[in-house]
Amino acid sequence: MSNTRRGSADVRPPYEYSIHETAERLGLPVHTLRRWHEQGILVARRTEGGHRRYARELIDTLASAGIAGLPGSASEELAAVKRTLEDKRRVIQLLLESEKRYRDLVETSHDLIWATDAQGRFTYVNAASNEVFGLEPAEIIGRCFFDFEVRPAHIANRRFLAKLMRQGEVRNYLTHLRTIHGNDRWIGINARLTASDAGSITGIRGTARDVTEAHIAMMEMERMAARDHLTGLPNRNALQMSLEQALQDNEHGAVIFLDLDHFRYVNESFGYPAGDQLLIGIAAVLREAAEPSGARIYRLSGDEFAVVVRDALRAQAAELAERMLEGIRQYRCILRAGHRMWGVSASAGVALYPFHGNDVAGLIANVDAAKFQAKESGRNRLVLFGVDLDDRRSTQRRVHWSRKLRDAIDADRIVLHCQPVVRLADRKTMHYEVLARLRDDDDSLIQPAQFIELAESLGLIREIDLRVVEKVLRYIAAHPSPRESLRYFVNLSRVSISDPTWVARFQQLLSAASVRPGQLVFEITETAAMSEVDVTLKFIERLKAMGHRFALDDFGAGFSSFFYLKRFEVDYIKIDGGFIRDLCDGDSNVLFVRALNDVARGLSKQVIAEGVETPQALDILLQMGAQYGQGFLFRSPYPMEGDPDAASRYHPAVA
Repeated sequence: MSNTRRGSADVRPPYEYSIHETAERLGLPVHTLRRWHEQGILVARRTEGGHRRYARELIDTLASAGIAGLPGSASEELAAVKRTLEDKRRVIQLLLESEKRYRDLVETSHDLIWATDAQGRFTYVNAASNEVFGLEPAEIIGRCFFDFEVRPAHIANRRFLAKLMRQGEVRNYLTHLRTIHGNDRWIGINARLTASDAGSITGIRGTARDVTEAHIAMMEMERMAARDHLTGLPNRNALQMSLEQALQDNEHGAVIFLDLDHFRYVNESFGYPAGDQLLIGIAAVLREAAEPSGARIYRLSGDEFAVVVRDALRAQAAELAERMLEGIRQYRCILRAGHRMWGVSASAGVALYPFHGNDVAGLIANVDAAKFQAKESGRNRLVLFGVDLDDRRSTQRRVHWSRKLRDAIDADRIVLHCQPVVRLADRKTMHYEVLARLRDDDDSLIQPAQFIELAESLGLIREIDLRVVEKVLRYIAAHPSPRESLRYFVNLSRVSISDPTWVARFQQLLSAASVRPGQLVFEITETAAMSEVDVTLKFIERLKAMGHRFALDDFGAGFSSFFYLKRFEVDYIKIDGGFIRDLCDGDSNVLFVRALNDVARGLSKQVIAEGVETPQALDILLQMGAQYGQGFLFRSPYPMEGDPDAASRYHPAVA
């Protein structure tokens, strides 16, 4: 029994040689092999029965190397051969382990990793094919990307391949696919050609990623960029693009601007929600009046609307404008405060294209002039643009306001108000925005919306900006705060920062002040920054070198600055209050504000949400991780100079 067991245990496996077979293969005596075993030169495996066994692969390699014919230094040579074989085994093992790691990474990747033949048919895909196409890897072999293309496959395929052949590789090629189950997918493809040593194309390989969620969010942002979020009407950007196209196509028609009369009293008396309710109702009135003529309605900003009617001359445009004005007069809005019926009127200006402007800027300026003339003539009326309209406007409105503004500057009737910027997490006041008002002859306050635009056009805004900053510097010096982190935000006009002489005076003013530079944050609106990008960048660079900080105001209102945002070295981003007030009106508003917030924070900017007026809006902002807020929910603007200690005290938020 024991001999049988030993015999069965000593059976030589097919991948090993016995000592006699080894001696014969190498042409060496058996006693030499025994000595080499003892010396560790060529070690054999011992069986249970004590027999020596040699690895067939090693012995065959030694035999092919001619080991039998080696001289007396065979021991050293054999050891070198052995070391070489062991190194090769280690390299092979490392390659096998590396390939295993690579396959594990490829097969578990969420990105599609693929290869095709020269005709674009898949020869390999990883497990992500199930997510992208709805098919297992084995089911996708032999097919191609554009079998699943939503658009005509030959068009998308030709465009992709033409770019690939021209450049050798394609990055971030976006295509719209539909899975085998009918689900839409937006896929970003990276691809590179593979070629033989002779230069002929052998296939394509690359990666692909499902970017559906990001693409849908971007499309929504683009849609909202051309649309007013409150009324759903196209906005100013859309109007400009429409007029540019009409002028390029040599079309003719009319543009009407309508501005609600005394709209600010609605906001001041009943609050912004009531004002928004009124604007939504007016938009519906204008849509109804415009429907028979095929005119298109736009909301420009605040209480201003525009109408474009193609193929219309003066008479048709005037008739449509009068019909709209009458519709506004007849409209009654039930406001929540006291359930009062509020009737409004509007002033309208009309200009024809291309007769009153063969470029968009000139045309809009002329329509604007006609609208202002309607307001100056008593409101609640229509004015058609005419040759002498600008002259009348200059001799009446401009002279009137020029005198009023100059008197206010000379008599030092610029009054500063401020509004807290709070940390949303604990409602603690962190900073203040400084707001300018003018005290009129009758001691009433003139709001910025009434004079800023005219002050800019008249060139008086430069002096107003300097006076405001002077007053802020004096206030900070007279009321030092124990908190070094407390900052005051001050608005600057694009007209001011575009004037080199003004900039030089401004820098001299700041240099002579005894206030720490870090206490001032200068706000520039997004539209102002984008109107002259290079000028804005240069101004920011000069003031940052002096230690001052910057904020980009009304962020999101223009949308044109997304591309340039990373170039503006600003410290704060203030999201336009119009978006914040509409947070509770739908998921699209939340999506958009979250996107603005994430973009700003992704660029390491501190974000301030303007126009926070309701606890519901505050809750949503906190959920999306917003840092700071400003608005009537925390405190309305109040006089700085009338309450010297106001800006030094902690102002708790409304519960």
